[in-house]
Amino acid sequence: MSVPAAYIGVIILWATTPLAVKWSVDGSSFLFGVTSRMTLGVLLCLLLVWLLRIEFPWHKAARRTYLVAGLGIYGAMLSVYWGAQYIPSGLIAVIFGLTPLATGVMAALWLGERALSPARVAGMALGVLGLAVIFDAGKQWESSSWMGISAMLVSVLVHSTSSVWVKRLGLGIRLHPVAVNTGALSFAVPLFLLTWVAIDRTIPETITFQAAASIAYLGIVGTVVGFSLYYYILKHLSAAVIALITLVTPVLALLLGQSLNSETVQPKVWWGTASILAGLLLYQWGNGQAALERFKLRW
Repeated sequence: MSVPAAYIGVIILWATTPLAVKWSVDGSSFLFGVTSRMTLGVLLCLLLVWLLRIEFPWHKAARRTYLVAGLGIYGAMLSVYWGAQYIPSGLIAVIFGLTPLATGVMAALWLGERALSPARVAGMALGVLGLAVIFDAGKQWESSSWMGISAMLVSVLVHSTSSVWVKRLGLGIRLHPVAVNTGALSFAVPLFLLTWVAIDRTIPETITFQAAASIAYLGIVGTVVGFSLYYYILKHLSAAVIALITLVTPVLALLLGQSLNSETVQPKVWWGTASILAGLLLYQWGNGQAALERFKLRW
C-alpha cells in the first residue's frame, strides 16, 4: 500500500472519529460504547488475519509490542470516551492535536529522532498557550467541561507514550500492521470488558440508528482499518511526522461538529486552535530546510 494514501486515510478517519464517538454513546453509557466498538473490532481483526492468512507471531518480542499497543488503546480510548461526555466533538480533535508535542519530546528521548531547539521550545509554548485559551473558553460552558479537557490531555499522554514505545520495540522485529492491531486489541478488549463489568454492566434497551451506525463505523472502519493504517505508517514514518496528522484533523473535526452536530464553536476556541496549530508548525519545521529534507526522505 502507498504510504501517502495510508497517511491521508488516517487523517480522514481521525477527523471523523470524534463526532462518531459522540453519536455512538447517544442513549447509552460511554463504557458500553467503547467496549462494543472494541469488541467488534477485535472479532473483525481476527477474521481478517484468518482470511488473509496474515502471520500473527506470538513470541516474546511480539507479545511485548501487542501489550504496549493494547495498553495505549485502552488508556487513550477510555479517556476519550469519558471526556466526550463533557466537551464538543471538535474540541476532542483540537486537544488531541497536542499529540505531536508530547510525541516529539518522547521520540527525542527514546528514539533520538529530534533534539529540542529554541524554535521547538517556542512551538511548545504556543501549544500550551492555545490550550490555556481553550481552558479559559471552557469557563463559559458547563462547569464539567474542564473534566473533559483534562481527560483528553490524559489521552494525549497515553497515546504518545504508547506510539513511541511501540516504534522502539518494533525496531528489531518485523510485524504486519494488521497483526499489531489484532494483538493490541487482544490485550485491550479484555480490559474494556472487565471495566464494563466492574463499573457499568448496563445494556441499553434501545439503540438509535445513529448510535448503532456510529458504533459499526468505529468498530469496522475506525478500529480495524484505522488502527491498521496507523500501525502501517508508524512502521514506515518517524513518530514526529505521523504526529503531523493532527495539524489537519482539528480544523476538519471542528467544521464537522459545527455542520453535522450543531455544535457552537466559540471564537476563543478558534483562537486556541490557531495557537496550537501554529505551535505545531513551528515545532515540526523549526529547522527549516533541514526538516523539510528529512520529511521528504522519510516519504
